[in-house]
Amino acid sequence: MLTSPQRPPADVPRAVATLLSTTQQLQELLRLWSVGRVSEQHVSDIYVRLGGEFNATVAAFQFYGIDLSDLYSTPQDLRAVLEACLSEDPSPQVLAAYTPRVREIIYNLLQGLKKKQPAYWQAVGGNTILVP
Repeated sequence: MLTSPQRPPADVPRAVATLLSTTQQLQELLRLWSVGRVSEQHVSDIYVRLGGEFNATVAAFQFYGIDLSDLYSTPQDLRAVLEACLSEDPSPQVLAAYTPRVREIIYNLLQGLKKKQPAYWQAVGGNTILVP
């Protein structure tokens, strides 16, 4: 009788930490873009990476049967704001106009992940905090 190999447990803490780090990098690259130190392409590249990290985080939670569908709009919400921001000429004033919305989206992501912590820790039998 053949048995399928057991999948290793998903590393939710690592996925969340990487996603949070990428959101910080996005904010920093936006700041650098606003003062002409990086191109629009750099911001676009980190956004693409953020989308990949977001998908990895969703998959990690799904491994434990935890639904993140309430956060699915996060990448699209960020994309809309970034497209609007990057369509303008780089300046600190442009960044200031779009930063509140970017922060709101990231804050909502963090809060959504925080709400999922109890289900994750119940699934793995621990009680460490993922998102402060």
